[in-house]
Amino acid sequence: MPAHPHPTRRTVLRGGAAGAGLLILGANAAHAEAAATQEFDVVVVGAGAAGMTAALTAAKRGLSTLVVEKAATFGGSAARSGAGIWVPNNETILAAGVPDTPAKAVAYLGAVAGPSGVPADKQAAFLANGPAMISFVTRNSPLRFRWMEGYSDYYPELPGGLPNGRSIEPDLFDGNVLGAELANLNPAYIPVPAGEVIFSADYKWLNLALVNARGAAVALEGAARWLAAKARGIEPLTMGQALAGALRAGLAQAGVPVWLNTPLTDLRVENGRVAGVLVTRDGTQTLVRARRAVILASGGFEHNDAMRDQYQEQPIGTDWTVGAAANTGDGHRAGLQVGAAVEFMDDAWWGPSIPLPGEPYFCLAERTLPGSLIVNQAGRRFVNEAAPYSDVVHVMYERDAIPAWLVIDQNYRNRYLFKDIAPTLDFPASWYGAGAVVKSWSWNGLAAKMGVPASALSSTLTRFNGFAWTGRDLDFRRGDSVYDHYFTDPAVIPNSCLAPLLLPPFYALKIVPGDLGTKGGLKTDVHARVLTTAGTVIPGLYAAGNASSPVMGRSYAGAGSTLGPAMTFGYIAARHL
Repeated sequence: MPAHPHPTRRTVLRGGAAGAGLLILGANAAHAEAAATQEFDVVVVGAGAAGMTAALTAAKRGLSTLVVEKAATFGGSAARSGAGIWVPNNETILAAGVPDTPAKAVAYLGAVAGPSGVPADKQAAFLANGPAMISFVTRNSPLRFRWMEGYSDYYPELPGGLPNGRSIEPDLFDGNVLGAELANLNPAYIPVPAGEVIFSADYKWLNLALVNARGAAVALEGAARWLAAKARGIEPLTMGQALAGALRAGLAQAGVPVWLNTPLTDLRVENGRVAGVLVTRDGTQTLVRARRAVILASGGFEHNDAMRDQYQEQPIGTDWTVGAAANTGDGHRAGLQVGAAVEFMDDAWWGPSIPLPGEPYFCLAERTLPGSLIVNQAGRRFVNEAAPYSDVVHVMYERDAIPAWLVIDQNYRNRYLFKDIAPTLDFPASWYGAGAVVKSWSWNGLAAKMGVPASALSSTLTRFNGFAWTGRDLDFRRGDSVYDHYFTDPAVIPNSCLAPLLLPPFYALKIVPGDLGTKGGLKTDVHARVLTTAGTVIPGLYAAGNASSPVMGRSYAGAGSTLGPAMTFGYIAARHL
């Protein structure tokens, strides 16, 4: 797997010499002395999947627990997501007959992470505790799971990889369980179509509903689920909405308060130990003491322009991420101020994205479906378009292919859903106005609008069409991996990833390096304790999720490689403290 090709060339700010920051109070802590002070055993910063799992675990172990959340909603990026969860050997997949074993999982994760510097004992901690975490949340909340059958591991050909997949997702959850709190659930990135109950694993078939009998059947099944739910008085939630909603319901049942609109201002440090947090609540600075520990689960820094410019390769920007808007690196900055080390700050959970007006669109199926290819500004292909999304962006940076272009023809548009645009329909005028898409009745005309050499684009399309007819991509091996075929059209032969582009008009959609969130964060050990730059433990401080550094290194094992470890290390932190 390619590593990020351009390690950051910017100076990394540190919060002070290792351990030195632990001897002083945060800059704002003194102002809190006169404010109302509350005390809990555990304070969790962030009400996403990592934070809520940590809080639930702590509460069920008898600890008084508080969750503080910066946003006006709970759920964070998890609530916006498809909520795939990658945890090998969990009870859901084993009950479904998935042939996973601990040995396979160790081999596969080790091969995926490769020489990235992630310690083997940290990988082992994730694999050992992940199944227990899944069992714990299903027994202590309304959260239930289903196997995403057929959603391959991202590198199934590696040792221990499973072509039929390990990923799970939430089963249907009744939003009515939340009562008035349902109104505070962070909305989904792309809402489920009205009148449907759709799971994440269904989307690959909805893309094909016009041309595939199973796709049409899945759409009908989704409508039937919705009707059945409404007949029973259920408010049906799936994917990230179900994950966040069910975890929040678990917290309510456990008596854990969640303070929304309560941003972290600083960490309280006393006698060399993190002893609480300074937050702003109802416009007032409030000190909340933590007798046991503070767990930072505040998400990434994807919406912080200054941090992205400091740590990450250009071009980059907050306009290309689909992470939760409140993720501005508050936990990172707080950790740095007390001497924490950080890792992988130049990386992210990347994905090729279209810079649409209002919000970017993270491409999954669109770049994999047959009749599409991606070219650089020279009009040449440079990557296997169907590769795992994080890999595609790594190659975009490595080969200076930003922006790139996703090229399709009218045959493609006549067959497949694109985002939420039905087949045969033209793209919205606003997409053209924003320069996110161009259109022409000829290859040369399209090249002119893209700003690429016409001869190069014509040569590329001719060569690609030849590969489509034979079914073999001799340049980038698109279709050689089982994973490449997940978001494809099984009716297309001899390679369901490849179809020629022949029918005008032709379209090109701009592709930029988007992400689901940043990947780098506070360096942690096997217990999720935050470490200093000298490698020593910062007493009383834990981190999980995108506020911490990734157990995957620079790669991505399968669908849910963000949420699976995030929830697991939240669970580990709460059990350890």
